[in-house]
Amino acid sequence: MTPAGILQAARFRGFRIATAESCTGGMVAAALTDIPGSSDVFDRGFVTYSNAAKTEMLGVHQETLAAHGAVSEPVAVEMAEGALARSHADVAVAITGIAGPGGSERKPEGRVCFALARKGHPTRAETIDFGARGRAAVRSAARDHALLLLSQALQ
Repeated sequence: MTPAGILQAARFRGFRIATAESCTGGMVAAALTDIPGSSDVFDRGFVTYSNAAKTEMLGVHQETLAAHGAVSEPVAVEMAEGALARSHADVAVAITGIAGPGGSERKPEGRVCFALARKGHPTRAETIDFGARGRAAVRSAARDHALLLLSQALQ
């Protein structure tokens, strides 16, 4: 589903959308707000690149960051749930990952964790290893996957 289709589906369901982004730096929010009229369903986007921002803006627990690291499903879940709690949205998607260059053996370049929080439903999380295909390609792939998660939540 295209960003315009996501907005149309949200309008049809009466849903508002929020985003919580780290490695994509607002690319999901930009894809949605590039569409004229998006303000009726897009509530807000949080760009929380640093751990401090994740904690201060979204309520991600220091203990979660210490135990799992910023690139983890538990952090993605707390980001998505924090975005939902700190907005007027009905659905929120979160992204945290290693776009590159760099990474480690344990958390390689291209690993991105996602979470989708929706009022009245359990938050779901998943991790995708996009591979070391370069920073721009990983970020674009992560944006596209987050949009896919939103489209699935709105169907």
